[in-house]
Amino acid sequence: QVQLVESGGGLVQPGGSLRLSCTASGFSLDYYAIGWFRQAPGKQREEVSCISSSDGTTDYANSVKGRFTISRDNAKNTVYLQMNSLKPEDTAVYYCAADIWGCSVIAKQGYDYWGQGTQVTVSS
Repeated sequence: QVQLVESGGGLVQPGGSLRLSCTASGFSLDYYAIGWFRQAPGKQREEVSCISSSDGTTDYANSVKGRFTISRDNAKNTVYLQMNSLKPEDTAVYYCAADIWGCSVIAKQGYDYWGQGTQVTVSS
C-alpha cells in the first residue's frame, strides 16, 4: 500500500519540543521533496517547511524559522520535523506531502502523496 504516515504529535506545554515523523510505505522517498503543512481549526492550511530530494535544501515559514528543523533519513524512508520552543499558535493538525517535482510544486500545494495528519496541541 502506497502511503505517507505521520506520527509524533501530542500535547506539549509552551516552550516544549516535539519531533514529527513522516514515513513512506510502498515507495521510496529518495526522489521526492517533502513538505510539512499544518491546519488549525478555522484557519487556512499553511506550509511550514520543505526539504528537497536533490541536495537537501530546506525552507521554512517565517512563523517557525529558527524553531523548527526539517531533515530526512532516506535509509529509514522518513522525514522529520523537529519542533522546539513551541507556542500555543503552533497548535494544528500537521500533514506531510511528497512531490517528485520538488518544493516549488509543494509550495503551490501540489503533491503526489499526502498523509493523514497528526495532532499537535501546545497548551499549559
